[in-house]
Amino acid sequence: MTIMQENNFRHITDGIAKVIETEESLLRDLPVEVITLRRNRQNRTIKQILGHLVDSASNNHQRMVRLQYSKDLLFFPDYRQDNDLWISLQDYQNADWANLIQLWKFYNLHIIQVIKSVDALKLDSYWCDFEGTKVTLKEMIEGYLEHLNLHIKEIHELVGNTLLSVQGNI
Repeated sequence: MTIMQENNFRHITDGIAKVIETEESLLRDLPVEVITLRRNRQNRTIKQILGHLVDSASNNHQRMVRLQYSKDLLFFPDYRQDNDLWISLQDYQNADWANLIQLWKFYNLHIIQVIKSVDALKLDSYWCDFEGTKVTLKEMIEGYLEHLNLHIKEIHELVGNTLLSVQGNI
């Protein structure tokens, strides 16, 4: 790894670390009724959204590692069209909340390590998603934090909506 390459992704690794640092205690302190309500546009609860972020970390981890030793992953499975099936099969709704938070946290800490260690000569390696779109290792790394923030923002919106609903019923 070169210093230049680390600097190119430092804002991403620092951003992931900041999300973990700021969100872990918020997530841990949420009441059971808040994390189990179905409220978002995909009918996912906060537990299921966090589970989806674990799936995202898991799938991106595999891609980031494999693309460093295989130039093109034309046959690597894309799970985007099966997100709800993944959530259902793993039963995130009934998962232990504290364990799920820790799994999310530590998987993302590992993603930081993988990104920091990525071989800069492999950044143009790509995989093809289920629609046939080529996604380079560089694009995948650059998009990871944005995807994480998208769902964290969604959790914040659900927490706000839920708390307003609970207060309105008192």
